[in-house]
Amino acid sequence: MSSSPVTLKSEGAIGVLVIDNPPVNALSPATVQGLIDGLAAFEARADLKALVVHCEGRTFVAGGDIAAFEDPAFSAAPYNAFLARLEACSRPVVAALHGTALGGGLELALACHWRVASPGTRVGLPEVKLGLIPGSLGTQRLPRVAGAERALDMMLSGRMVGAQDALAAGIVDEISERAPLQAALARAQALAEAGATPRRTSALTVDPSSLPGGLLDKAMAAARSKPQYPVHEAIVSCVQAAATLPFEQGERIEADWFGRVLRSGTSKAMRHLFFAERAADKIPGLPRDLALRPVQKVGVLGAGTMGGGIAMCFVNAGYDTVLVEASAEALERGMGIIRKNYDATVSKGRLSAEERDRRLARLTPSLRDTDLGSCDIVIEAVFENMALKQQIAKRLGEVCRPGAIIATNTSTLDVDAIAQASGRPADVLGTHFFSPANVMRLLEVVRGAQTAPDVLATVMQLARRIGKVAAVSGVCYGFIGNRMAEVYMREAEFLLLEGATPAKVDQAIESLGLAMGPCRMLDMAGIDVGAKTVIEYGKAGGLPPDPTYRVVVRKLFEQGQFGQKTGAGYYRYEGRTPLANPDTQATCDALAAQHGIARRDDISDSEIIERLIYSMVNEGARILEEGIAYRASDIDVVWTAGYGFPDHQGGPMFLADERGLKHVVERLDHYAATRGNPFGYWTVSPLLRRLASEGGRLSRS
Repeated sequence: MSSSPVTLKSEGAIGVLVIDNPPVNALSPATVQGLIDGLAAFEARADLKALVVHCEGRTFVAGGDIAAFEDPAFSAAPYNAFLARLEACSRPVVAALHGTALGGGLELALACHWRVASPGTRVGLPEVKLGLIPGSLGTQRLPRVAGAERALDMMLSGRMVGAQDALAAGIVDEISERAPLQAALARAQALAEAGATPRRTSALTVDPSSLPGGLLDKAMAAARSKPQYPVHEAIVSCVQAAATLPFEQGERIEADWFGRVLRSGTSKAMRHLFFAERAADKIPGLPRDLALRPVQKVGVLGAGTMGGGIAMCFVNAGYDTVLVEASAEALERGMGIIRKNYDATVSKGRLSAEERDRRLARLTPSLRDTDLGSCDIVIEAVFENMALKQQIAKRLGEVCRPGAIIATNTSTLDVDAIAQASGRPADVLGTHFFSPANVMRLLEVVRGAQTAPDVLATVMQLARRIGKVAAVSGVCYGFIGNRMAEVYMREAEFLLLEGATPAKVDQAIESLGLAMGPCRMLDMAGIDVGAKTVIEYGKAGGLPPDPTYRVVVRKLFEQGQFGQKTGAGYYRYEGRTPLANPDTQATCDALAAQHGIARRDDISDSEIIERLIYSMVNEGARILEEGIAYRASDIDVVWTAGYGFPDHQGGPMFLADERGLKHVVERLDHYAATRGNPFGYWTVSPLLRRLASEGGRLSRS
């Protein structure tokens, strides 16, 4: 057993089953087998009076080995049989909890007879975030110790709870300030000396008071309202079984549901994103031992909506931050918005007043850009204008200390041109935050041609520390996300010119699970913003020589219809409710006539989806060919974390893989033939065509 991640040791008359599988003691197949063997060894030792389950390192078991779920032969049966044997032990079994006990780790703890936790311990069953249910009797044991209502909340949300809440719920039995192993040994010794009868969770019944009237019916109705997430119905069904059926029947129901959700497209997509987000952190060519630049103090230049949100990201994560503006009025306005945001969070009970004050104390407003000279990284967040950003970059190159990182927050502009203006391009990269920056998960990190490796690696680590999901992009117009969004909007507008209404386009796209379609999205973001981006791109020579390209958004901009902010755009608005806008219909009619575009009434939902989504996929393949993105899964991360692409679809590239690349290419060729292809819109990426012919997948390219 020396090579096993699990060993049985003894401390006097107490056996200690030690799990040592760094970094998070995940339940790999080897760990599960080690637990089985270790328990057998304990059972053979009549001299041991009790057993403690203990984990080395910084945490108790933090979950299962997600990679194991990809194996078609995967089965939870061996681990579940081990848990049954553990719970059936005639001698006391105590879990020594610290760090986190998540998923299969909490299920392990629940099979023990007693649970001792360190004060900072957090527990949870987060499987729902992978489209899965707990598959090792968590759905049956947790309701029996914590009640049905608490168990439902924990499993449907995937949230962790702290030690005190876990104690109050009965999930843990005591909290000890002592070292986890020592506390558990003391409890095991006391239980053994007292001759305590093992308390088996499977023998308990769910407390009826934890089932307020209609709880399960309401939960089931809510679950069935989201059929794209079958895991919700599965969780409610399993808790219902725990509350009404013997343990053995509930066990069979859980096993059936687990198999069904494991095989579901939703779980497959969500597991893809789980691995994709972790892969996005890995930068090819960077050595593991690369020394990072120290970051303790952060500077943000520009206190507008983006700058203020970026500053909040850093103070929320504990960084001292300097926020610089050019005028006292703009600075006070920006600080006022930040204070208002924090006050709103306090009023909702999600932040204490004391913590708000601590965060604000870490934020230093200033009118002097020289105050940025002591910062380790400075992020400029001024207006999206190349001349202005180059001017700012030149000034930061002079003001920032040697070795400080200079980041430009831009959504489309040439980071290399901005970096050159700084005079120190090795220190420069792009950080494309998404609005509101203090809320949105995604950060596109744009590596310039001369960005130093340690600068890129430092900012990727910094992104994790401020709670962002980061993906690296090379330099091109729009980077990964906005470059693909441009072809998405291009096809949306062509469909409007051909006869589709904004509502029809949006409804077709929303049927995939996106929160809003392209027309509602741009109305909310601001048609003026979208139009100016197209206009500036045209000035830079980036647009095709197509007189119909994005003419709708430009015409609405000329007419002063900016979307929600003016009460009219693609839609007209009563409050925030979008209604059909006859003016937009008339505009599209007139533009179609002007450009000789035939109007038609046979545009189907499938055509809308194919033209918008498959065009994006084709552009994504070009992005891969050009080396702008390292991997297709990075593109999926960008779109799910930053643009609202539904996680149950796995991202646009994963969706294309699942539908079949041969099908995608056939449809792109179809539109080239039926619509014409004078500007190359439907020209299939060589990478995409090759993979389609080979039966390959983008996600493996």
